Amino acid sequence: MTVPSQTRQPAPSPATDGGLVHLRRAGVSLLLDGTDPGVPAVLHWGADLGPLTGPELADLGTALRRPARPGTPEGRPVGILPEHTYAWFGLPGLSGHRAGRDWSPRFRRTDLRVRDDRAESAATLVVTVTDDAARLDLVVELELDPAGLLRLRAELANPPDAAPYQLDGLLLGLPVPPQADELLDLTGRWCRERSPQRSPFTVGSRSRESRRGKPGLDASLLMVAGTAGFGFRSGEVWAVHLGWSGNHRLHAERTPDGEALLSAGELLLPGEIALAPGERYRTPWLYASYGRGLDEMSGRYHAHLRRSARVGRRARPVVVNTWEAVYFDHDLGRLTALADAAAEVGAERFVLDDGWFLGRRDDRAGLGDWYVDPAVWPDGLHPLVAHVRGLGLEFGLWVEPEMVNPDSELARAHPEWILGTGGRLPRPARWQQVLDLTHPEAYEYVLGRLDALVREYEIGYLKWDHNRDLLDAGHQPSGRPGVHRQTLATYRLLDTLRERHPGLEIESCSSGGGRVDLGILERTDRVWGSDCIDALERQSIQRWTQLLLPPELIGSHVGSGRSHTTGRTHDLGFRAGTAFFGSFGIEWDLTAATPEERREVAWWVALYKRHRGLVHGGTVVRVDHPDPALWVHGVVAADRSEAIMAIVAVATGTTVNPGPVRLPGLDPDRRYLVRAVAPEDAATSLPAPPAWTTGSGVRLSGRTLGHAGLQAPPLRPEQLLLVHLDGA
Repeated sequence: MTVPSQTRQPAPSPATDGGLVHLRRAGVSLLLDGTDPGVPAVLHWGADLGPLTGPELADLGTALRRPARPGTPEGRPVGILPEHTYAWFGLPGLSGHRAGRDWSPRFRRTDLRVRDDRAESAATLVVTVTDDAARLDLVVELELDPAGLLRLRAELANPPDAAPYQLDGLLLGLPVPPQADELLDLTGRWCRERSPQRSPFTVGSRSRESRRGKPGLDASLLMVAGTAGFGFRSGEVWAVHLGWSGNHRLHAERTPDGEALLSAGELLLPGEIALAPGERYRTPWLYASYGRGLDEMSGRYHAHLRRSARVGRRARPVVVNTWEAVYFDHDLGRLTALADAAAEVGAERFVLDDGWFLGRRDDRAGLGDWYVDPAVWPDGLHPLVAHVRGLGLEFGLWVEPEMVNPDSELARAHPEWILGTGGRLPRPARWQQVLDLTHPEAYEYVLGRLDALVREYEIGYLKWDHNRDLLDAGHQPSGRPGVHRQTLATYRLLDTLRERHPGLEIESCSSGGGRVDLGILERTDRVWGSDCIDALERQSIQRWTQLLLPPELIGSHVGSGRSHTTGRTHDLGFRAGTAFFGSFGIEWDLTAATPEERREVAWWVALYKRHRGLVHGGTVVRVDHPDPALWVHGVVAADRSEAIMAIVAVATGTTVNPGPVRLPGLDPDRRYLVRAVAPEDAATSLPAPPAWTTGSGVRLSGRTLGHAGLQAPPLRPEQLLLVHLDGA
């Protein structure tokens, strides 16, 4: 299976006939019914229907239109915007009113345009509708991209001569067929993000909401519906994701009338959006993907990000981050020694984490005072930066600009810059409050300090943290809810900083993986997958984060032998082999490592550099193996000329011999040289190595490897083996 965006077939033109619109890209069809005068309904979203034109397209429209339901109001198939007025009794797409009136609009279409961007192979539909009685105008924009990923958004306008309109919610949705009878979403907590959970998709609704002011550590990246028992390589799946970094809702609903819908939108706090005459509100992008199995569904998101993200412009450098190495103990001698060790093992970027700024000896003080602390750094950061750069390493810095400690010069000088409901501060968390970036002076202060630091030290990388939830997040002194405006202000801050410093890279860190979405990733270059770098936990965290993100966007580090967050002990091969399938880094006091450990780290760094083009550009493959203790995953090159796979024992196996493991996604007609390449002592460290792991390997076709596979090695729990497949 190839990554959809890398399929080089000519883009088909959208077909239209009698109000029907058929969009096709990369194995996906979207059939819209515009015969009704309102918002078009979706008749089909799923597998490619082939080129449909003329009578066949009209006949398909006739075949799929539903009859009137006996004993119910005259309705129609649910549209992209579910409307109560058309007998949709589920969650409405638009919720709002004018002092109790105009709460159930009935939109009438005034324009429908189809654009075919041949250069980008994207097809776009723009629909304009209005309700003359409710005095509302709406534009819905829908795009099917070259990878078959569908994205849509809407803009609601209150006319200049209308009364104010209170907007309570605007969600867009896509119907799924009755075969989609199972749901998958994700949950989690600090150091255990991205835990999957499944449930039947029965009559009723399931909502995953965040009111944390960010997606949150428990956020479900996606709402997935699929055929019963769907897996990574099997079944049909449909998924939606909202590209928004504030409060949000993912929603799945099935009605007794036979309708099933996936929808998503911003979750607005009471009174948060009141459209004055002439004002508009635009939703975040909803990103929707269909696939045969979760891998194909994910591949469309990966292809979109690789095509649009800045990160694709260069290889992801090997990072050494200082946090779990030194914490707040900043000492120039200790840090230069750490930088020396980083250069010795082949690292390419050195990131100074928390503890460098004014009064910051622990996490209870200093946030907001973004000046280098002269008590620790009498000559500023210049001696450290010069030493790091002299070793050939890039220099990066940790910041948390959206937060403030009450124990800081900034908070004492400007308590009015703190988000609150008016007359009181929110309850403390992590000894922090949230700085109101919608306050013009607060915004200019933060932008000015970050800009000055980046300029003075020529910083190329910021690790941008966001550690507390937004509780009672109001604008002082009125106390009006402020999550929506705060999110937009954060976007503006990031955008402005990047405009001033085009080469600057930024990592989205939020107590680990608390702000992972396609909104923040329009402005950042990677996310920190989790504060937990225990390799066993990271196997699961990275596996499920990759439902949305490709490996190169997920920061993954090699920690010390004993995990700082869980206390588990793992050998270096398991730790490094886990971090290998991400944006690779090291977060470990290498000065305390033995010479043999540093030599082994250097070996892994060299292996990563040799294969990172493959890992960061190929198709992610995950295997549905019957033994839950054995996970198999990897990456296949876009042209399927090579692959690298990991066979991982996450627990004790259910049988002594797990049998063969299949390696899918390869070119069936190409022969591959299959060799175990890591750990370095793979052939001798296994208790009873299979014959194929010794000697010069075996040469087998992709068809054989996909259907018969390889005998799984008898791995001990929390041990892995990397396998390279060379089809040259």
